[in-house]
Amino acid sequence: MSNSRLCQAALPALPAAIALPAYDRAGVTPGIVHLGVGAFHRAHQAVFVDDCLNRGETGWGIVAASLRSPDTRDAIGPQDNLYTYCERDGRDERFRVIGSILEMLVAPENPARLVDRLCDPQVRIVTLTVTEKGYLANLSEGTLMRDHPDIRHDLENPEAPRSIYGFLLSAVRRRRAEGSVPLTLLSCDNLPSNGQVLQTLLVEFARINDPDLADHVARNVSCPCVMVDRIVPATTGVDRLAVAHGLGIMDAWPVVAEPYFRWVIEDRFPHGRPQLEASGVEFVEDVVPYEHMKLRMLNGAHTAIAAIGQVAGLATVADVYAQARVRTFIDRYWREVATTLSPLVSGADYAAGLRGRFANPALRHRAVQIASDASQKVPQRILAPLMELRGDRRAHGAVMMALALWIRSCAARNEAGEPIVIQDPVFNGWAAPDQDVLPAEAVIERFLSFDRVFGGQCRAEPEFVAALTAAYHAIRTKGALNAIGMMTG
Repeated sequence: MSNSRLCQAALPALPAAIALPAYDRAGVTPGIVHLGVGAFHRAHQAVFVDDCLNRGETGWGIVAASLRSPDTRDAIGPQDNLYTYCERDGRDERFRVIGSILEMLVAPENPARLVDRLCDPQVRIVTLTVTEKGYLANLSEGTLMRDHPDIRHDLENPEAPRSIYGFLLSAVRRRRAEGSVPLTLLSCDNLPSNGQVLQTLLVEFARINDPDLADHVARNVSCPCVMVDRIVPATTGVDRLAVAHGLGIMDAWPVVAEPYFRWVIEDRFPHGRPQLEASGVEFVEDVVPYEHMKLRMLNGAHTAIAAIGQVAGLATVADVYAQARVRTFIDRYWREVATTLSPLVSGADYAAGLRGRFANPALRHRAVQIASDASQKVPQRILAPLMELRGDRRAHGAVMMALALWIRSCAARNEAGEPIVIQDPVFNGWAAPDQDVLPAEAVIERFLSFDRVFGGQCRAEPEFVAALTAAYHAIRTKGALNAIGMMTG
């Protein structure tokens, strides 16, 4: 294996089995700006745009921007923004070099440069994968966190934005003044009605200082709703070595993903879009049935599995899912939440596919990664279907247990006495109860006052409080695996 590094000049010498860009990258122009570049974007949206470029749609190159860290830019910038996409199914792996990212920006280093790229008349679409916390919102209420430092900064310093709203509104304002077509904003984050949420929050932000511009956003800026579905674990050192062995040269930051994908998009692109349907992307009138299925079946189960892993000291999804009691519990969880889905989708068919995906040992999807920012995921992934099931008086014991598992995973130590790593700034900024000292009733009472997760309705329902307390007590006294094993027989 050579010590040389992946770059444009190295492509001709790569092994014949490696799929390469079949287009002249020098002839590609940017049509998309992506905010929040990370592993998921590079293993999903950027791959499908690469397909479009391979088919000759050369007006849809990507300018990718990190809103925080320079790490991705520093890794793939010296590689001419090329990187390896590795697809694994547990038996085989396939390597493909992706060339759709033309430029990598780090927004804090030069905010004006990102605004310039957003205002390029050739750019018509902005995609986002900034995770739930990037929306700087109280997602349970759908309102902007107006006291957040980045929001305050952007309202006071519109020429040097930090948040997605500051950047997007600067571009909207300037494009209107320059006569460019309005952007289409495509949120690809795991939020219910993500396009509507983005537009609502952007309008709220604009209305604070510029009501006329807020009206312009509401009338002219299209924000289609989107569902994205693909498991993309964090890249490890082992992954880098495997890719280097396959290529014969080094790649500083490849990405790894499962073969399965689903990308469903509301077809509202008034100023054009790439022909992604040729790669299997679905364009529909209403994304909600697909989004509920994915959020509640995959993401909700993932959050529960991650909580079990954190509590029981099991490192990956595959490790947790290898436990028979977990598989039985998750099957029950899926049966319960499937009753909340639209008849347009089949929860049973989707669950059948998830069983194989979760068991895939080739994807070292770490529990701590999935558990990150869980306080902002639980409301839509678990609490929303739970309250719906309770309201309709349908079975919900496994979903209630999933909520209790998340609470237990927020303790200082797991069942082996090892520290639990909690990568959740919102939770870490809240005064959490000491679960090693307080009785179950006091822990639940304290958690139900965590307004970023729970609304007042939960505290006002004695039956809800009693059921959650009982589930939590069982986990704490019997252990997570035993507790779920007892409830499922």
